[in-house]
Amino acid sequence: MDAPPIQYAKTSDGVSIAFWTLGEGPPLVILPNLISSHVQLDWGLESLQVGYERLAERATVIHYDCRGLGLSQSDCLDLSAGAQAFDLEAVVDHLSLERFALYGSGASGEVIFAYPGSRPERVSHLIVSVPPLQPNFQRHLTAIQPLTKEHWDLFTEIWARLIMGWDEQRASQAAKRIREAHTPSSFESVWDAVTSSRELLLAAIQAPTLILHGLGGEQDSLIARALAAGIAGAHMMGIPNWPLATTFNETVVAAVLEFINTGTAAPGAPIPPPKIDISAVRTIVFTDVEGSTALNERLGDEGARVVLREHERLTREALAGHGGSEVKAMGDGFMAWFPSATRAVECAIALQRAFAGRNRGVGAEQLPAFRLNSEHRRAVAQPLRASDHGQSPVEPISVGIGINAGEPIAEGDDLFGASVIAAARIAAVAQGGQILASDVVRQLLAGKGFTFTGQGERALKGFEDPVRLYEVRWETASA
Repeated sequence: MDAPPIQYAKTSDGVSIAFWTLGEGPPLVILPNLISSHVQLDWGLESLQVGYERLAERATVIHYDCRGLGLSQSDCLDLSAGAQAFDLEAVVDHLSLERFALYGSGASGEVIFAYPGSRPERVSHLIVSVPPLQPNFQRHLTAIQPLTKEHWDLFTEIWARLIMGWDEQRASQAAKRIREAHTPSSFESVWDAVTSSRELLLAAIQAPTLILHGLGGEQDSLIARALAAGIAGAHMMGIPNWPLATTFNETVVAAVLEFINTGTAAPGAPIPPPKIDISAVRTIVFTDVEGSTALNERLGDEGARVVLREHERLTREALAGHGGSEVKAMGDGFMAWFPSATRAVECAIALQRAFAGRNRGVGAEQLPAFRLNSEHRRAVAQPLRASDHGQSPVEPISVGIGINAGEPIAEGDDLFGASVIAAARIAAVAQGGQILASDVVRQLLAGKGFTFTGQGERALKGFEDPVRLYEVRWETASA
């Protein structure tokens, strides 16, 4: 989908505010993330774009940059509650909206709590996402604070890893976004704004409120409970395997859409919490790097890790772009789950295309609809010659993917049960470049445009009866 056109609205004090709208349905205003606010660059992040598109299926999504940031008027940064309210009202008044839902996090600044309390007649629903924080985050941040003036690039790199995890492959991209959005002085102003205390603002909020937080994080769970205790009638909902509260996975999208589309029994009556069963049917995906042992023998431990980190990077990008939740990385493979079989298979297709493109030395965005037969797969599994692209040989990554669906047992952030074991066994028999799916997945996707080729019945270790498998023909799938 093409990026929505950027529009501008004028505030009551004469500031131009950039925004875009997408979709149809009840209006949902997504507040700026002050840490890296930029409505155009946000659309370029697949993990955000997919979320916006899914929300727009049942809502009119509105997203804007506040004054002094992103594409809005520069040289007028003002993060006070009053100025932020002017920016928000400029956009909704320009669109002639009397009432609207608000979505944001603590990174949205004071407006997320101050505006609903001061203008209860305008806010129909409030959704607050609580960002997951690494242990000792505040102490570590205080320690690196002097770097903002002395080593700005280094500060942003460390800050991103404190937020996302030290080994997170996308941390450098997040750090770059911060540098594109801020100077050291503006970042300090923003950080003061997003960490200021807001407890006194909570009691005035009357809008039906949904608080989303990641499951398994003790600190963000405590913050979510404190917010729920301060806002009358607020609902809390834990989101499994939600790495960042600034992204949208399928569970978040489903919860938000159900919440804002639920009417009340009578004026002023409370809205029930979303009925999203996060322990029901899930589609489970395993990836397995073919020949990982030989890779270690050929390249050594350090050389093999360089290649496997590329596998991790491409896999995490695909998961983020298709609403998948990473369960665990296992060195030469991943386990992930999706609440949607469609999204799981779309992610697997995107992943195989990304690996094929990487092995050929082109970006995923340049890929045609590849048709790989067994001969092509063998060719892809061979290292590229330096003369092919005028650069050092590229060590190929050949990955088999297995997909199954069922009702696994959830314990903390992990999944267990027969459906999980079957998905792992299917991945183990998949050849590099293959996507193999169980018959359950094929039936869930009947009539949805995917092409499956029967592979017959296979005996899987630990299962008494053979399992019928199907290959997903990703080479000819529509992009």
